[in-house]
Amino acid sequence: MIVTPSPKQLEWQESELTMFLHFGVNTFTDQEWGNGKEDPKIFNPIDLDARQWVQVAKDAGFKYMILTAKHHDGFCLFPSKWTEHSVKNSSWKNGKGDVMRELSDACREAGIKMGFYLSPWDRHEPSYGNSPVYNQYFKNQLEELLTNYGEIAEVWFDGACGEGPNGKRQEYDWAGFYDTVKKIQPDALIAICGPDIRWVGNEDGVARETEWSVQDPNPVFHPNATSKVWYPAECDVSIRPGWFWHASQDSQVKSLDHLVDIYFKSVGRNSVLLLNVPPNNRGLFADPDVKRLAEFRQFLDKTFSVDLALGKPAIADSEEFLASNVTDGRKDTYWMPKDNKTTGFIEIDLQKPVTFDVSMVKEYIPLGQRVEEYSISAYDGREWKTIVNGTTIGHKKLDRFSPITANKVRLDIKKSQYPPQIRAFGLFKMCD
Repeated sequence: MIVTPSPKQLEWQESELTMFLHFGVNTFTDQEWGNGKEDPKIFNPIDLDARQWVQVAKDAGFKYMILTAKHHDGFCLFPSKWTEHSVKNSSWKNGKGDVMRELSDACREAGIKMGFYLSPWDRHEPSYGNSPVYNQYFKNQLEELLTNYGEIAEVWFDGACGEGPNGKRQEYDWAGFYDTVKKIQPDALIAICGPDIRWVGNEDGVARETEWSVQDPNPVFHPNATSKVWYPAECDVSIRPGWFWHASQDSQVKSLDHLVDIYFKSVGRNSVLLLNVPPNNRGLFADPDVKRLAEFRQFLDKTFSVDLALGKPAIADSEEFLASNVTDGRKDTYWMPKDNKTTGFIEIDLQKPVTFDVSMVKEYIPLGQRVEEYSISAYDGREWKTIVNGTTIGHKKLDRFSPITANKVRLDIKKSQYPPQIRAFGLFKMCD
């Protein structure tokens, strides 16, 4: 059976860029992990402007924003009725503020999808470690977040399970947490410790060169699955050394080259990039982060605005669906060989010598991920040269290589689990 994504998984995968916002009492204590003993009054982002966050994200091409509604310290960025350890006892807006409200409103206005991170580990809540009581507490807070802030596109569950204030550990009711989410917001994707989106396995923003969206089910996250599941990877990484803002790291924002490399190794390897951009203690994105994101967007626009293969004639050794579909720029067409063949090639005539150093191949993933091995060759008028040897493709595979000038290129599908369905084959020149 061919495993395929749900419509919401497909929409998420096509977003490619999502943004994490680590924000809370740690922003004011200069810590990465709080201990739950912080005085809520220290939280006072006097210039907080969620619209600035959203505008910066939108301008940079990000489609989802995920806020740490509660990190491990237990402090809530929303006025939860289930705890006093929240914004309602902070100095900010005399306890009348609600970061979740401000961000969800700003996202809705701008057409950005909203999500939240809610840490199961809670170093403040006294019931943590008393499994039934704390699990109900956690579900109560989930209900608040899922009920009061409009559509939620992604719920992000961290797997950290340390000790609570009583020295005890908690046994999480994952099935109950999922039921709570799906009951209130059935279209929300549950990420990381959840059934819909998989953690890539590192915090460097880097996917594997061979990255399958089809995975064996996790017995905890997919308890009822009897076969493989669609479980795509999300690559999380921070724009800074830390996840929370620290003044000392204003000079340590990742370079443009580093961010570009991350993009090619995440989005360009069949994954979604979740880039953390932490608001500062004024409640704004810091200037160095804003500047770098603008440079990042400019690089992507300059590099990918012109597809050198778009509209060019294409042929194949076999066509159930036309080879020219890979250069038509559409999302709903693809090439497939005849007679259930699992190998084949597409050749594009560039019609003149063209110089490029990036290739892009996309499968038509609404009908599954299929390709196991491929190569790309270029013809310079004298001979064919292999420039790429690759494995999986999926939603998008980007390959970089030394600049080459050619008038024809060929994509050779060498191995595929089912007849390959190639949606796009593009060529680009990286901007200087």
